[in-house]
Amino acid sequence: MLIGNHTSMADIMMMLKASKNPFVFVGKKELSKIPIFGFFYKRACILVDRSSASSRTAVYKSAQRRLQQGLSICIFPEGGVPDDTNTVLDEFKDGAFRLAIEHQIPIVSIAFLDNKKRFSYEFFSGSIGKMRAVVLPFLETKGLDAKASTKLKETSREMILKELKNA
Repeated sequence: MLIGNHTSMADIMMMLKASKNPFVFVGKKELSKIPIFGFFYKRACILVDRSSASSRTAVYKSAQRRLQQGLSICIFPEGGVPDDTNTVLDEFKDGAFRLAIEHQIPIVSIAFLDNKKRFSYEFFSGSIGKMRAVVLPFLETKGLDAKASTKLKETSREMILKELKNA
């Protein structure tokens, strides 16, 4: 299970660069409506309608099929880009951690240190320069049950936040 902070339009491309294993994104359904981009997006992602409990349940089934095909799953656990541009790292949602525990796969946390500075969602912002990604130590889920997801979520968030603050 690949996770990372999400504050830039470059995060998706950086995740593709940072991971050596093939993976599929879990992404919000609304993006599939964007002309041209949406055509490819809905073929390359597991789509979730965050307002629908049945859609969130269907994500688990789709993810299970992809895992059985040997693919990893990538989720940005903040659930989207924070509206407040001063937010360093938003709170994490539970889905990625519950899914990782259910399938007993490790969490691979990746901190994108420069993406927000280089290519943010604000107009007329950004700069040229390095874009670094730090792959943090894997968090094992073997033997954990659903009750451990909160601790796993907090640990992974703290790991990424520490990297962002030290960058």
